[in-house]
Amino acid sequence: MAKDTKLPYFEIGEALIGTGAELAHVDLMIGSKDGPVGQAFATGMTQLSAGHTPLLSVIRPNLPTKPSTLIVPKVTLKKGADTSKIFGPAQSAVAKAVADAVEEGILPKEFADDVVIIASVFISPDAEDYSKIYRYNYGATKLALKRALEGFPSMDKVLAESNKSTHAVMGFKVSRLWDAPYLQVAFDTTSLEFVLQAMKELPQNDHLLIEAGTPLIKRFGTDVITKIREVRPDAFIVADFKTLDTGNLEARMVADATGDAIVVSALAPVPTIAKVIDEAHKTGIYAIVDTLNLEDPVPLMKELVSMNAIPDIVELHRGIDVENSEYAWGSIDEIKKISPKTFIAVAGGVKLETIPLALKAKADILVVGRAITGSKNIRGTAEQFIAKIGKPEIDQSRITTDGSD
Repeated sequence: MAKDTKLPYFEIGEALIGTGAELAHVDLMIGSKDGPVGQAFATGMTQLSAGHTPLLSVIRPNLPTKPSTLIVPKVTLKKGADTSKIFGPAQSAVAKAVADAVEEGILPKEFADDVVIIASVFISPDAEDYSKIYRYNYGATKLALKRALEGFPSMDKVLAESNKSTHAVMGFKVSRLWDAPYLQVAFDTTSLEFVLQAMKELPQNDHLLIEAGTPLIKRFGTDVITKIREVRPDAFIVADFKTLDTGNLEARMVADATGDAIVVSALAPVPTIAKVIDEAHKTGIYAIVDTLNLEDPVPLMKELVSMNAIPDIVELHRGIDVENSEYAWGSIDEIKKISPKTFIAVAGGVKLETIPLALKAKADILVVGRAITGSKNIRGTAEQFIAKIGKPEIDQSRITTDGSD
């Protein structure tokens, strides 16, 4: 049902349906004839572009649909076969979807003469099956129209899905953190050959992160991130730079190398830490503040929050050389009060038997190094850790097609 049964003024909808070359993607606007959509409709009819000629959607020749709907091809029409796909199955599919939407009450019948629709339609030059072109574009158009009139998605839906969904056409997944706890496997070695072999042995799991440790970064630079990405395209890769200076430059280097997170030392000057965080967020990666050798991270967090330089992750870290000291996990509650959305990682001597303690302390990320990388059975040991944190399953990528919140 149309939102509040009011005449739509300017609503936008989008839908992607189908698979293979015939996959359909429709971007749609609907609005009153005397509003911006009506103006765009008239402009589209009169200002033509080579290869992207707009056309009215018709049920059959000489029978345009109501509301009047203008189809705008997304892909340049270069030859007769491309034109036939638009002036045929797609044109009919869009028209029928609009007419059925009126018949089914998605759009009230009394609005049919007062609004217009513009549908931007994607058809791949490689598409061949006319039946699939029709069916997929019919479904995508009707769903896009329904979503437009229902105001889908809500802002809550966008925020909830932004870190856990991926685009079906990309061919790879950009990993985001949203469902703690996670296991982070740290490779503090200088053997790239060993690391790349271990990448093949580690299990595939959305709750497994990979850390290119400081020794590895020092020896191979950011190239090691690219090498890991080649073996694990979907991995969440942490670059443990332990940055102390030139914060914005190093954050940009990690982003350019396709890393997902950069580690800055909590001992760096506060302006440097702030620059890392700012540059990381500009480039869409995570900023991690490593508290190694910092006696109390709470004052630093308060200062960063006051500057609106909020790290994505704070790593409470015991160094390899001082692993016999007490765990530095006592600050978790205080840090979460200061910055509730910041993840807390714990590192340094984390073992299977200490996982319950870390989880009880509300740690979000458990950083494990030699306990996994030094194991004779890397896959088996990693699977034990993943099972222990209670995240044995992969969160399957999906496309929401029902338009619901």
